[in-house]
Amino acid sequence: MAMPAAAKDRASHFPSIEKKYGQPMSYWFDVMSEIKDRTYNEQMAYLQENHGFSRAHGNALIMYTKGSTSSRRFDTIEAYLAPFDETKQATVRAVISAIQRKFRRAEVLIAWNHPMIRIDGAYVFGISVVTNHIVLAPFDGAVLDEFRPRLEGYVVKKKTFQVPVDWKVDTKLLQDMVAANVARVDQG
Repeated sequence: MAMPAAAKDRASHFPSIEKKYGQPMSYWFDVMSEIKDRTYNEQMAYLQENHGFSRAHGNALIMYTKGSTSSRRFDTIEAYLAPFDETKQATVRAVISAIQRKFRRAEVLIAWNHPMIRIDGAYVFGISVVTNHIVLAPFDGAVLDEFRPRLEGYVVKKKTFQVPVDWKVDTKLLQDMVAANVARVDQG
């Protein structure tokens, strides 16, 4: 699986914006200058309704003109964890450690602005810290469905499940989920 498009520099969209919508970026910056006092949603609606912009192109242009040149907020796991308290940090590190103990080739990186685990180029597990819990994602809804009997007592969504911020990590569960996901990826 390729690196997510979210990691792109927003300016990387400019050549395709110029090609698709037929005007140089100077024109689009002038358009944005005219609507700079509108909300994000109003700007997006304007670009889509009046110029046929896709959501991705509109977002790149709007955010760039607001001073955000990249959608990437974090470069490292430590940068991602920095705003959170010690309990949440410790739980996330324990989740990552539990997976890496069994899967030595697991690569831990930031993708989609969250910690992700990738093995042999395929994303197999994701983590997201929120206010009252931590969201874990085995990256394949079928894997989550397979493990539903072992997830009794957790809040389980379509592709994720929630654990308490002070979760006593179930190493076996995490390792089994990743193994199942790796097997599914290997089957193609």
